[in-house]
Amino acid sequence: MTMAHDRIKTLRNNLLAGAVALLPATAAFAQDGASAQSSTPNKTVETQVDGENVIIVTAARYVPSDEGETATKSDIPLIETPQSVSVVTRDQIDLLNFIDAQQAVRYVAGVSGENYGPDLRFDFIQVRGFTPKQFIDGLATPVTTTIFSNGVDLYAFESLDILKGPASVLYGSSPPGGLYNQRSRRPSSEFGGEISLKYGEDDYKQLAMTATGPGSDLFDGRLTVLARDRGAERDGVNAERVLFAPSVTAHLGPYTDFTALFYYQYDKVEGDTNGFLPAVGTLLPNPLGQISRGTNLGEPDYNFYRRNQYGVGFDFSHDFSDQFGLDVNFKYSEYDEYQQVIYGSGLDVDNRTVFRSSFPYEEDVSSLAIDGRLHGDFATGAIEHKFLVGIDYRDVENFAAYGFGFAAPFVNTIDLFDPQYGQGAPYPTPEINTLYNDQTLKQTGVYAQDQLRFGNFYLMLSGRYDWVDIDYRSPFVPVATPGPVLSEKQHKFTYRIGANYVTDSGIAPYVSYATSFEPVLGADSVTGNPFNPTEGEQIEAGIKFDGRAFGDDVKLFATAAAFKINQNNVVSTGGGPLPVFGTQSGKVEVYGGEFEFVARIRDQLSINGSYSYTHSEIKESNTAEEIGEELPVTPKHKVSLFADYTFQRGSLGGLGFGFGGRYVSTSAGSLPGFFNPVVLYSDDPVLFDAIIHYDTPGWRFAVNGSNIFDKRYVARCASFSNCNFGAGRQVIGTVTKKF
Repeated sequence: MTMAHDRIKTLRNNLLAGAVALLPATAAFAQDGASAQSSTPNKTVETQVDGENVIIVTAARYVPSDEGETATKSDIPLIETPQSVSVVTRDQIDLLNFIDAQQAVRYVAGVSGENYGPDLRFDFIQVRGFTPKQFIDGLATPVTTTIFSNGVDLYAFESLDILKGPASVLYGSSPPGGLYNQRSRRPSSEFGGEISLKYGEDDYKQLAMTATGPGSDLFDGRLTVLARDRGAERDGVNAERVLFAPSVTAHLGPYTDFTALFYYQYDKVEGDTNGFLPAVGTLLPNPLGQISRGTNLGEPDYNFYRRNQYGVGFDFSHDFSDQFGLDVNFKYSEYDEYQQVIYGSGLDVDNRTVFRSSFPYEEDVSSLAIDGRLHGDFATGAIEHKFLVGIDYRDVENFAAYGFGFAAPFVNTIDLFDPQYGQGAPYPTPEINTLYNDQTLKQTGVYAQDQLRFGNFYLMLSGRYDWVDIDYRSPFVPVATPGPVLSEKQHKFTYRIGANYVTDSGIAPYVSYATSFEPVLGADSVTGNPFNPTEGEQIEAGIKFDGRAFGDDVKLFATAAAFKINQNNVVSTGGGPLPVFGTQSGKVEVYGGEFEFVARIRDQLSINGSYSYTHSEIKESNTAEEIGEELPVTPKHKVSLFADYTFQRGSLGGLGFGFGGRYVSTSAGSLPGFFNPVVLYSDDPVLFDAIIHYDTPGWRFAVNGSNIFDKRYVARCASFSNCNFGAGRQVIGTVTKKF
């Protein structure tokens, strides 16, 4: 373990040194091509109007319009897509200073994040009551057994796309609430880029750079790097991250492009992970007083989390003619994590003595994914078609194991109000000897999609058939247990039917019906038969508006939708990727309404707003206590609004400021059961965010603040011994040089 860590540290230092050394050269390289238009998403220009200097901060992609690729795997724009899709563009990410995907969904309807507070490892997101699966460039990522996220830094991506509702018709196995897809930064034929430096509360320090441009007439390149060192609200915690993501596009001909993509990320969190605070003293009153957000009940000099991951792949596109083309995406990824942690596992009756346990855990995931599709545009009489037919294949191997024990006798308790660390001899780490997951999944899917256009009326028909083969060992046995190796073969047909009418003024009512499935491992404890896949269905109706009627100075995209989701064949005692002991009798219902809009007016005023109502209920279950309960971390109400304004003229030209607020209603931390006889609900605070910034051609200076009044609240209590504070105030200053 020590030798491996030394090699990782050496690699990290080399990457950092190389990135820092490259920054001046890259800036000079870009300045040589200063006459070319900058390829950064947003830029600032200075001009004169009636003899007066005018500063204009452009953000051409702040409001999404043509980013419908995630929903249709084609160039069909959002206004023609009969399903809710939210796109958080790079312009929004930069101007609002979102650090991770959890923050990026703050102003998105029907999506909640930061349910575990300011976690430094993963992005915890819920979409319409379900945990979405993560995709990168349209391909499934090697996510962990328990968390559908790999934590690749948001800086590596051009956008965060959230497809709401069933998506199996294009992506195979996925939950009925939807998925999110992050699109990597790509090379450009125009010189451009940026160098940014961030510093903020909790000793937040970050240096990042992205630069792109042509290497020759045949090649374009991009390099994106990031180095971060930060503290946390919790005492004694420090996190480091290194990201290295180069890409190259080869123009193999006038109709053929090949883009090679790579990312590597290293994470180290020392001092603690997150969570495991008692409910008494956080969410519930404690007669001895409430504890602070900085309380650390672990061992800062012992606890740590380490992760290495990389992905290498390519995108290939070739046009056979103006009507027909081929696209192929490929990615191979590796994901490895290890943690050892002593954590609080219960509060004594004296309301201050916390019992502790020790939990080392490791997980290795490898993933190969490929997706190839033919697309065509043609007409049959008066009907225009956008046709797509494809096949994708996914091969994922996952191994996870853990150890568990009460902390050594001399450290098995700690004082909730006066924690003392490093008491006694070195802490023994339990052996990682229990299997949690050992499986290989192979999924093959064939799919077809056709958008038929009759004037302003669009009809979308999609269908897919999947074959899933899974080999696995039963969990919760000694790792050395030789077997048996069990096998599951499951197959499923899914489809989507949608229609919309797009008026000349940009108003588009729509309706759609879509289905989904997810494999479930194991056998029914009542019937003895292998589990069937869980099945989901959604009916959705809504209206979209793209603001074209307002003219070129106003960019707007808005969506209002009502939906209902049913999920059947739910294993009532759990579900997910692991075999469970239970019977397949569960049914879940989720319905609600959403409204969301993004606007950019005259390159001065930006507005993001949303409201969503989500009702979730377990309709059927073999566990009687679950019937009628809400799904965990699924708030009924979410409201958010943020507005930002920039002066363009006079002495204040280039100065801007923004202010907004967020409200998320209470939500259940868990389902009732043996370990949680009483369901605990989160707090429901109103939080405020603010920004002040100054832009000149080539430079941006900004100070962003979230939860600026430092509201103390509990984001989730999964049990009486596992509560998480929500993110407190975070103020970060940013200096960015654009070229």
